[in-house]
Amino acid sequence: MNKKILTKREEEVFNLLVKNKTTREIAEELKISEKTVRNHISNAMQKLGVKGRAQAVVELIKLGNITI
Repeated sequence: MNKKILTKREEEVFNLLVKNKTTREIAEELKISEKTVRNHISNAMQKLGVKGRAQAVVELIKLGNITI
């Protein structure tokens, strides 16, 4: 059962994050500000109930939301 937790944009941000992109590179690629990228990451971490980006990535992989 693949439950949709994140918005499409939050998923896009994390898919770029697992490709080792920096906040700046993600912002440039998605044509949004670095602050918006950080907000998406923060919102996703809050939804997942985790404290860090790495932990969020692990949870998203477990949930099948992202692949590496």
